[in-house]
Amino acid sequence: MRVETIGNAVLYLCDCREILPTLPKADAVITDPPYGIKRDGKPQSTSSHGGHKGYEFRGWDAERPDSGLMSLVQAAGAVCVVWGGNYFADILPPRSKWLVWDKGQRIDQADAELAWTSQAGALRVFTLNRAAIAQDGAVHPTQKPVALMKWCIGQAGDPASIIDPFMGSGSTGVSAMGLGRSFIGIEREPAYFDIACRRIEDAQRQGRLIA
Repeated sequence: MRVETIGNAVLYLCDCREILPTLPKADAVITDPPYGIKRDGKPQSTSSHGGHKGYEFRGWDAERPDSGLMSLVQAAGAVCVVWGGNYFADILPPRSKWLVWDKGQRIDQADAELAWTSQAGALRVFTLNRAAIAQDGAVHPTQKPVALMKWCIGQAGDPASIIDPFMGSGSTGVSAMGLGRSFIGIEREPAYFDIACRRIEDAQRQGRLIA
């Protein structure tokens, strides 16, 4: 295990099953776990809409987290938001407040992505062109835009403390830093952990400069 403290963020390089049971409960868990659809990489492509960069296949999306791990994830925060919730519909309890990211383009990829939440309430939709990922600096094959994750934090009730057990390249942490929240991130892939550390440190630095 490796631990990095960056301002009000604490980042763990390990399997979240090792550390989640030892952590204090946060105001919210906001995360984007593996879906088990083998999208942990992609070949580079070009097309009329600009295509996408390539990513090395690393094997972390070979299977989705099981019900035991998802129970740990839900227990880690007073509120829980899980992107890709449609892939876990058989093991997550039914709730009315789903979040929808409308990607603002109608191409040969998915028009939107869904997040399950533990909350009651009305379904909410956020429209943001998928090109926002490139503007953030695309560094992960399933990266979420920072603007989307900031909106997501607001939808979770503006929590003061946030845990992301599947941190990836750190978009949730970057968003938390931009909003002045405390953050705990957990990631088991060393390459993405290093990327997340850099992005979150940059977000902290930018926040200090603005202050």
